[in-house]
Amino acid sequence: MTQRVCFVTIGATAAFDQLLHAVLTSQFLQTLQASGYTKLLLQYGSAGHSILKAFEAKVVSGEAENHGIDISGFDFNKLGLGQEMSSVKAAEDRAEGVVISHAGSGSILDAMRIDVPLIAVPNTSLLHNHQVDLAEELARQGYLVHGHLDNLSAALAESDVLRKTRQTWPPQSGGADPSGRGLAGVMDDEMGFYD
Repeated sequence: MTQRVCFVTIGATAAFDQLLHAVLTSQFLQTLQASGYTKLLLQYGSAGHSILKAFEAKVVSGEAENHGIDISGFDFNKLGLGQEMSSVKAAEDRAEGVVISHAGSGSILDAMRIDVPLIAVPNTSLLHNHQVDLAEELARQGYLVHGHLDNLSAALAESDVLRKTRQTWPPQSGGADPSGRGLAGVMDDEMGFYD
């Protein structure tokens, strides 16, 4: 059986329990199964372990179902999430999967640099929230899917469409070589500013 991974990250700085609850709903797990996913890997932060354990207890008691999806998780990886994000890339025994992330700029850039399909879900509970603006703009530019907690199944379907047309990062800057422009040139390229 070919493996297909959905990796979910809530980031390192703020709790995003709502995203963890949303990906553990029966509706979303059914959508994963119907889309050929076999594994759901959660980076759940310092407080999310209890959410996963509570879900596992419900599966054992029959109150919830995993729909044949292998579900596991961890709190944080001090070496970064590159290995976990790369686990969604297609390989000999693996179909291309998806990363579902909070819409923090660091996690978004990591996923875009690795070139994996990405659903960015803003954590709207944050003060002075920039995540909605970032997710909307990058979705408009064709880099990712702007996901919503109340309809991740639709975002998953949209990611299957986007994987055929998504833009790659970093964007190509009019053919000009950024070398020789120093740090300012690198930052301009990373931020999408072109000559």
